Amino acid sequence: MPICKNCQNKWNWKQTMRKMFTLDTAMICPYCGEKQYQTRKSKRKSAFLNALVTLPLLLNILFEIPGVILLSLFPVLFFLIMSLNPFLIHLSNKEEDIISSGRK
Repeated sequence: MPICKNCQNKWNWKQTMRKMFTLDTAMICPYCGEKQYQTRKSKRKSAFLNALVTLPLLLNILFEIPGVILLSLFPVLFFLIMSLNPFLIHLSNKEEDIISSGRK
């Protein structure tokens, strides 16, 4: 679970899920009210995990899976991945760009 870098309070699962579904990149800490941002490494982990939703399509290419099973895998994977996402989130006081490596 994410820990606020300002007040060091650990967010619970419900708070983290609520903050994940905002369009703003900043997440407001429910304890101190300061803006927090997801770290670059955390964004990459979440993106990789979210890409696993398409796993049934890859399985369908490799194996002939009936359509009913294939379509039922999408919502199951979606809810599983969305439930695991809050455990991968790490916070920072400043926003980091996901594309730049920060190396010069």
